[in-house]
Amino acid sequence: MTISDQELAQVKNISVEQVEFLRRSRGTTNDTLYELPEATLRRALLRVEYPDMPTARARFRLQQARGDDGALPPPNALGRAREQRRSLVERVAPPPRTAGVPTAVPGTGPVVGGPEPVAGLALAGWRWLGPGNIGGRTRGIVAHPDDPERMWAVSAGGGVWHTEDGGKQWAAVDDFLDNLACTCIAMDPSNPDTIYAGTGEGFGNVDAIRGGGLFRTTDGVTWAPIAATRSADFRSVNRIAVSSDGTVLLVAGATGLFRSSDPARTTWTKVLDARLGDVRFDPADSSQAVAGAVVDGEAWFSRDGGVTWQASDHGPWTGRVELAYAVRNPAIVYASVEMRSEKSIGRIWRSTDGGETYRPRRVLAQDGTRAPYLGSQGWYSNAIWAGDPTNENLLVTGGVNLWHSTDGGDHLAEISTWQASPESAHADQHAIVSHPDYDGAGNRMVFFGNDGGVYKADLSRAGTEPKAPFLKGWTELVNNYGATQFYGGAGHSGTGTIVGGAQDNGSLCFTPADGTERWTEFFGGDGGWCASDPTDPNVFYGEYVFLNIHRNTDGATTDDTKGDRYISGQFFNRAIGAWDWKPPPFRIEDARTKQALFIAPFVLDPNDPERLFAGGVSLWRTDNAKKPNTFTSGPGWQAIKPGTKSLINPPMMSRISALAVTPGDSGTVWVGHEDGQVFRSTDATSATPAWQRMGEAGPDRLQPQRYCTCITVHPAHPNTVHVCFGGFVNGNLWVTEDAGAHWRNLAAPLPAAPIRALAVHPRHDRFLYCGTEVGLFASEDAGTTWSPTNEGPANCSVDELFWMEDDAKDVLICVTHGRGMFRIEL
Repeated sequence: MTISDQELAQVKNISVEQVEFLRRSRGTTNDTLYELPEATLRRALLRVEYPDMPTARARFRLQQARGDDGALPPPNALGRAREQRRSLVERVAPPPRTAGVPTAVPGTGPVVGGPEPVAGLALAGWRWLGPGNIGGRTRGIVAHPDDPERMWAVSAGGGVWHTEDGGKQWAAVDDFLDNLACTCIAMDPSNPDTIYAGTGEGFGNVDAIRGGGLFRTTDGVTWAPIAATRSADFRSVNRIAVSSDGTVLLVAGATGLFRSSDPARTTWTKVLDARLGDVRFDPADSSQAVAGAVVDGEAWFSRDGGVTWQASDHGPWTGRVELAYAVRNPAIVYASVEMRSEKSIGRIWRSTDGGETYRPRRVLAQDGTRAPYLGSQGWYSNAIWAGDPTNENLLVTGGVNLWHSTDGGDHLAEISTWQASPESAHADQHAIVSHPDYDGAGNRMVFFGNDGGVYKADLSRAGTEPKAPFLKGWTELVNNYGATQFYGGAGHSGTGTIVGGAQDNGSLCFTPADGTERWTEFFGGDGGWCASDPTDPNVFYGEYVFLNIHRNTDGATTDDTKGDRYISGQFFNRAIGAWDWKPPPFRIEDARTKQALFIAPFVLDPNDPERLFAGGVSLWRTDNAKKPNTFTSGPGWQAIKPGTKSLINPPMMSRISALAVTPGDSGTVWVGHEDGQVFRSTDATSATPAWQRMGEAGPDRLQPQRYCTCITVHPAHPNTVHVCFGGFVNGNLWVTEDAGAHWRNLAAPLPAAPIRALAVHPRHDRFLYCGTEVGLFASEDAGTTWSPTNEGPANCSVDELFWMEDDAKDVLICVTHGRGMFRIEL
């Protein structure tokens, strides 16, 4: 079946323009769109309003790393913060536990549980909650040629992971790897026990500096940094290539292409001055290599093992270039070119002279039209493979979905369907790797790394159905590959149900009975902040990007099927087949105009489950959050705090980044902004609240002028308030004990890294728990001294902390950006 744009528009009750957008943005065909369920179609249509999500994510995270003047962090800032963390452990020698959490140096104290009480608390160890079935952005995969069941994968926020059984069970290789932003991995062909991992993504903004160079293992188990790469030159490592004889290492990144030929990898030479996204060695000839640009549409080749490079001859390319040698005949090199000038949907070119010259392929879908195989975001998700040893014309490539070609890229057919994951491959492809025993006949297994983790497909079956969804031949290999990147979370103590908002994996739900392997999605897209109604176990709140708040009323057991769960104003209008906005007062105007942060804060009033506060440029309030939602009614919203001019970029307005409502006093609300300004109102429930900026002047003022990440009001002492900030600088945790009149810096002992969360023990008012970019810290003396955790969240970014109760025990939930969630009973 081949359905036209006009026919599809009529069947789905959408416009022809919407059909064209969906086909291009989702990297698919009209026939596949025809098979989409209505709810999936609606979510895809919503992306019309938010077309460049990966860029928005990168900018949002980067914004929290900037200093007071808006400057980017210095090179290897994250690595230095982790060194400070390690130095703190060595210098202070913390006790086995601090405020109930394990804090001893690893190997010197109890790791799980332990009979001894500390500060009168009965103790238990950290327990990982998952998700074990969701995964996270995976940029690279390798498998051991002598034992294919042994595999390693790298996650952009969770480090290096390893499996001994072909993906049936995964485990992190090192909780204390200095940098968990792992972006690529390569195995030495001459000695497969030697593996290299690179850190720091460089496919989005070149200034998104998070890397810490290269790490290496020589036994597949123990990893250590390569000291010579801990510099600005290696701040974002996009690809690593090892020559077939194991002698030469090539590293492609944001600052150029670097080469090392000494076994210790102590000497490096910059051999190409360009922004590189890809580098490959000829699989059979160590003298031959190719490289591709990350933004400039260029490619190069080398004939002397990467010592010198020449520009390839090709057509007018733009954007990112991904390359693949044909294993059957390495003289053939394929290029998947983003073609930013053509809306990034991609072009395939082929070289028959080892990468010197390239000629275009036709790249046609089955209906004869151009195949949009990269899905309009080839700068972010772009992968190509030609690893069949029997057929140099066999390709697998893709961006959002995966496509298959048997004629060298002239014709492509879909073999995966993003909306059907995990039965089919998740969206956004980053890595395609052959099974070590792939022979093109008896074994045609290929592994894929994408935003949902690790998948595998039997190419003899994948895509053989007559129509979408394409499920045959696919197997999800997540299985406790716990690399999910959460932004926020919440839980209901009565049921134990926990919800979380995950990057590119939606709003997710955990129930104790189902365990770590059966998290479910109750809202699609990117997830963000969350809230749980303490008086009603069926009511949860989450958000989509830019403050689009949604409400679930069935215990987070079902997904949105009617398009009516947004309570911030968006509603799916079936009459016009598109998303629409309700009239005031039933909408948050800052959400409609995108005048809010990519992941914007909202909180449920702990004193009144009918009241929500939500931050855009203005602060918005609804006092009837549970009112039935229709296209003409629902929760009513009122702007109760006007916009505030930015201290850094006037006359721009400063968006709200943190919120807190005082327990026992709904009128006292604290508001933090992206430029560090903090305000308080003592009549926030009135029609026109008054607001006062806190800590603006005086010797005890609140000094930071950078992203305010978190505000926590002490549960027992409402005049004591902790405020956290971003930036790789010292001084990211401040406290006032007199409602904002005077402020003290509590962060002196802590690493110079963003602090994202702070929790106060509900029964021990001097016990503090601090979530940072480099793990969790605990204090028993109200923040005078701090001890880092030695297990559980370990070195990962901790984005939120919240409390639950379980059989009268206090349970701390730790929400991480790269390792899922953890809990500990104190």
